[in-house]
This record gives sequence, C-alpha cells and structure tokens, in this order.
Amino acid sequence: MTKLQDFLPAIGSRNPEAAAQARLHIDQLTKPLGSLGRLEEVAVELAAITGESFPVVTPPGVIVFAADHGVAVEGVSAYPQEVTVQMVANMANGGAGINVFARQIDALERIVDVGVANEMAAPGVIGRRIKAGTANMLREPAMSREEAARTLQVGSEAALEIIEAGAKVLIVGEVGIANTTASSAILAALTGADPDEIVGRGTGLDDAGWARKKQVVREAIALHRPDAAEPIDVLAKVGGLEIGAMAGAILGAASKRIPVLLDGFIATVAALLAVRLCPSSADFLIAGHRSQEPGHAYVLNVLGKEPLLDLQLRLGEGTGAALAYPVLEAACRMVHEMATFASAGVSGK
Repeated sequence: MTKLQDFLPAIGSRNPEAAAQARLHIDQLTKPLGSLGRLEEVAVELAAITGESFPVVTPPGVIVFAADHGVAVEGVSAYPQEVTVQMVANMANGGAGINVFARQIDALERIVDVGVANEMAAPGVIGRRIKAGTANMLREPAMSREEAARTLQVGSEAALEIIEAGAKVLIVGEVGIANTTASSAILAALTGADPDEIVGRGTGLDDAGWARKKQVVREAIALHRPDAAEPIDVLAKVGGLEIGAMAGAILGAASKRIPVLLDGFIATVAALLAVRLCPSSADFLIAGHRSQEPGHAYVLNVLGKEPLLDLQLRLGEGTGAALAYPVLEAACRMVHEMATFASAGVSGK
C-alpha cells in the first residue's frame, strides 16, 4: 500500500514559465486582449498546474468514494443509513446523477467502497473497505488514527490508478448518509468556524433536524477537542472514511501535476484537509462550483478559490465538478485551436 510519505515530497508548486508561455500565446489569439475573461485565466492556471503551456484535460477521471457514518443514528439526515448502500448499487448500475454527467463528459469512472456499513459486492464497485462505517462521533472518536491514515492511502492509490489509466483531470465525489455532518465538524475543527455559520440542511432537514445537527457538531468537537494543527487527529475524531479518501486522492493527483476540479461542500472540506497536510497541494485545485451548503462558501473562502459555476446545486457525488468540466475543456480548446493574428493574417491593433 502506498504510504503518504512516498508521494508527498513529489508535490511541488505551479510552473510560472508554462503559465507565462500560455499567457503570451493567448494574447496573440484572434480576439481583443482579455476578451474571453475567466476562460483565459483558467487556461493559464491549467498550464501552471500541468507544466504544459498547451495543457490537455481529456479524459477526465471521476472517483466516487462511499462510506457510512455512525453519527447518522443521531437524526442528522433526512434519509436513513441504508440509502448509502442503495445509492452505491444505483451508481454501479449507472443510474445516479454522477453517472449521467460522467457519461456526458466521457469520463473514466470509478466507485470505491471505503466503509459502507453493509458489505456489498456490486459489479463495478472497487472494494477498499477499511471498516463498516465510522463510529458515532457524538459518543466516541469516528475512527482510529491508523484507520484515518489508511483512508488517505486508499484515496491516493485510487487516484494514481485512474491517472495511470489516462485521466488528465481528477474529480472526486462521495456518497454516504450523514457526511455533511462529518464535513461540518472537520471544517469547524480546522478553522474554528461556528457551527451556526457553516452547518446546512444537508439532504433536506426540517428546522428541528437542522438545529439538532448543529448541536451534534458542537458537542462532538467539545467532547474530542480535535487538534487543528494535526489534520489526522481531526479526521480520526470527527471525520469520515470517504472524506479521508478524497483528501488522499487529491494529494495523489497533485503529486502527478494533475488538476483537481473540486465538487461541493464535502469534496472541498476534503481538499482543505489535503492542504493542511501539504500546503502546496492548494496549487493544484480548481473550484468547480459553489453549492447551496453554507459551509461551502466558507471553505472556498478559506482556500482562496473562486468557483467557475453557481447552479444552486447540493447533490454532491462529484456532479457539480462534472458540470464545470466543459469550461476546462473549452479553455484548452481555445489554446490549441484558435488562430493567432499572424497565422490567420488578421491585422492587430
């Protein structure tokens, strides 16, 4: 199994030379300077991340990590825990939202079980199960430090495998009832954010359920006192198996200079975990969209990332990032396919 220390030293920073070359080329394309706005910025950003002045983002790779959460028994979700295994089966059959959008963008797709409570063997689901869901964080730590470290290793290996298969951009998604509760707890523990500010309704809680969810997050942090300076401690005490796996996947992609297109709240909290483990990994992140979860805007601000889209989504699974992916593809097509003033024989200013 890949150890974190095996690839963390390989995570460098953005390449300013490739970015400068991309910018120079873009400024010679047959258009007024800066007239394609954010798309030009994305192209330069992709060049800086990949180290290639003419970056390529096809095909994208989508990995959905699945796991359950013991805290679900506290009534923090509008859906029962058995929905996790049912949704994984639905994904394996190609019927989930992420399947639809992954097909639309011709993505390589993987579903990885890192801790679904009810063990399953659905065709197409990769079994990397660490345990049968986390423990109830309101009563005991969600997992051990060793288990938390294993989630990162499982995630990094999944990322390296899909990159080896050809993925040029990584999208990480998740499925797991109560995972917005764990994500909120991680965010509050890492940043000191007030649960009242960042905890959302998740799958659609009523007012009473929403208040209970905020209280659960507050009490779990008070009980375990996770150390913000130790991301593994935070992940172990109040995190989730699939959240740790997403963080590991992000680090794995960064070690190969593969851009990570972030999805919603849970994926972005996983990205914050990755950045706290390795600050330079922030250079490889692009925010796909802003979701309706209040904590998502908060964590995007902490990471200093401006999302490409805001479609008022709150599904998760990687869907928002998959919908944002065509923007990256368009940026690359602009660089590769638009004529320059010189090549087209068009007079400049």
